[in-house]
Amino acid sequence: MRAFFASGHAIDLVLAVMAVEVLYLTVVRRRPWSGVVLAFIPGALLLLATRAALTGIDWWWIALALAASFPPHLLDLRRRGW
Repeated sequence: MRAFFASGHAIDLVLAVMAVEVLYLTVVRRRPWSGVVLAFIPGALLLLATRAALTGIDWWWIALALAASFPPHLLDLRRRGW
């Protein structure tokens, strides 16, 4: 189990589940792509930052993923009326 997390595969699994959820919400539940994807982008970027930290990638990749997650988060909040 330690190797599963250290390799980042646990994050890959979570990202795959999120991708299935996006497909379900857009295809089956007929939610608009723009809203669903905008809601999932910040979380996906945070997961990529976590994966980078788990696998020992340079700090600036982690910082880049964290910083990139903030603008879509703000856009999603604006879209939801916050």
